[in-house]
Order: sequence, then structure tokens, then C-alpha cells
Amino acid sequence: MWRNIASNALSLAIVALVILGGVVTWGKREYSVAGPLQQTICVKVEPGSNFSRLSERLQTDGAITSPAIFRMGAEYTGKTQDLKAGSFLVEEGASMEEIVDVVTRGGASTCGTEIVYRIGVNAAEYHVRELDPSTQNFVEVAEFAPDAEVPAEYTRVRAEADTRYRIAIAEGVTSWQIVNALSQVEFMEGEVPEVPAEGSLAPDSYEVRPGASRPDLIAQMEAAQIQRLSDAWENRAEGLPYASPEEALTMASIVEKETGVASERPQVASVFVNRLEQGMRLQTDPTVIYGITNGQGVLGRGIRQSELRAETPYNTYVIDGLPPTPIANPGAASIEAALNPADTNFLFFVADGTGGHAFATTLEDHNRNVARWREIEAERAANQ
Repeated sequence: MWRNIASNALSLAIVALVILGGVVTWGKREYSVAGPLQQTICVKVEPGSNFSRLSERLQTDGAITSPAIFRMGAEYTGKTQDLKAGSFLVEEGASMEEIVDVVTRGGASTCGTEIVYRIGVNAAEYHVRELDPSTQNFVEVAEFAPDAEVPAEYTRVRAEADTRYRIAIAEGVTSWQIVNALSQVEFMEGEVPEVPAEGSLAPDSYEVRPGASRPDLIAQMEAAQIQRLSDAWENRAEGLPYASPEEALTMASIVEKETGVASERPQVASVFVNRLEQGMRLQTDPTVIYGITNGQGVLGRGIRQSELRAETPYNTYVIDGLPPTPIANPGAASIEAALNPADTNFLFFVADGTGGHAFATTLEDHNRNVARWREIEAERAANQ
């Protein structure tokens, strides 16, 4: 009898193990297969939350099929203590395994609301934006100047723990403009002791945290620009008329200020390189303007004839070669164009009425282009 009992017990145990193994296999499969989410969503994890509350929220949002499997999967992979507060983008059809990875890997929030402080050539502005998960495009909520009345939306967003912050530097701004604008950012701290060398700051979008150090951000910009210039110099075209990377940076800043059309940068660079190689003066207005303003703001008017004749280090209608320093902070594309210009015979260019420029190899062709531009200007004035 005891043998029968033992045999039955063993059989039951084996059956139970088989069933358990099947359940475990099924659970692992459910944990790793595509989930039921029909469209991308933004999942907010509050500070102090846990996987139990998160799993219930995800089930309500239609992102997972089983809160229990979700929690057990996190436990099995040792990630239950790694849950991060923030707002995270969960893609359509994401598996439970992928969702656990998203909410535990750390780093900045990947969706939700962000405050962007944009430093442009003409002004600086705050922008409050929210990510639309369905399109993954940001929607503008509010924008205002640093000295304007603060909108209620900004105050609300500032109070949220998962709000992201960015400082966006436009290509072509000067070092003085950057330092001056940063001094007005209310969510940053610390004073920049002096204006960095012109051209030494890399235009880009930099993520920061509330209370971030202004000097640290400046150092980050400087390091990024050094790396960009070093990489481009290492891979430069042969035979360029630059004695140093610094001269190339100066050329890049001129290219940056001369065109806002990305595709034109190599051609614009070729014009100035050709002029240097032929001993011609650069004759570019942006350098003259920099000599007037010292990079401290926008001129806001036309250049006077007396200013075009004035002998200043930055008046390229008077001096030979490059000015002594960059005239702005060029972006990576302008640095690349200065060190790998297009192979052309162009010596002249003028606006063509479309936002771009008409290029010419001879003065005769250039004069025709200028005449056409004057006609366009006259037509526009007549229609105003």
C-alpha cells in the first residue's frame, strides 16, 4: 500500500512540476511578447511609486495584460528597486519586458513636458512644450521673453518634478549674447566670470537640471566646440589657406553669418577660400558689423558708408585676409564647410530673393545678379 501511495505522490509531483514548468514558460513568453498597447503613451511614474501601483496603472492604460506577470518579471530580473520617477514614452506594442527596461534604465524623462530656453541671434525666449505621444511631436504650450510676465502654465510646469529643462543655443550667436542670456535663466545658478573667446562655444541643445551651474554649462559648450573643431581639422581638405584650426574657426563663423541655407554653406565657404587664395579681400558685411557691435547685440540698421571705409581689424573691405577672431559661434555644419568647402571657381555671391544666393565666377556675372536683386528689392518695396 505504501508503495502505491508513494508512487501516486511521485506521479502527482511530476505532474505538478510539468504544470508549473508550463506556467513558468507561459509567463516568460507573456512577459517578452508584444503587448496590447494600441498607440504610444506617456507613462508618469510619481516619486515614491512602486511596481505594484505602476502595474495597475499600466493595465488601466491598456499597456499590459497581467499586473502579476509584470511584477514577477521585474522581480525575476532584479529590477524592482530600480524604478525611476519621471515621464516615459512607452511605444505601441511594447512588451512588459521592454516597459520594465524603460522605467528602470534611468536618465532623463523621455516624454511629458519640457521647458526650453532658446538663445537666438535676435532674442532669448522661454518655451513650454508638451510631447504628444501619438505623434511624438512637441506641442507649444507657452512662450515668453525673460522680462515678460510669467504665464501660469510655466509656473505649473516648474512645480512638476518630472519636467525636463533645455538650453538651446542657435548657430551664429555671439559669446556675449550667450552669457548675457544665460544670466537671465531663473532655473540656473552661478555667475560666468568672463565672456568666453568668440567662437569657442558650440551651438546645440543642452539638457540641464534646475539649479544647474552656468559656468559648468559654459565649460560643456567649450569642450564640445573643441572636439568639433579638432575632428573637422583632422579630416580637412588639402591645401586650404588656413595656418591653424583657429583661422578655420574664424572662416566658419563668417560662413555661419552669411547664409541661413544649410545646403549653401560649402559654396559660400568656397567663395571666401577662393578669395583668400587669390589675394582678394573678403568684403563681407557681417565682419564689419561685428567690428561695430563687438558682438554685443544686433546692429539693427544698415551699415553706413563711413563704417565700410573705417580701418578696423574686422573691416574686411579694408583689411587683407581674415579678421583676428571669429565673429560668432559657428555650428558643426559651418565648421565642416570651412574645412571641406565645395570645389568651385565662385568669387562672388548676392541674395537671389528666395532666401538663398546667386553665385558668380566673374564680376560681370555678379553685377547682373546684383541688378536682379535690386529689381526684386524694388518690387517688394512697391508692394508693401
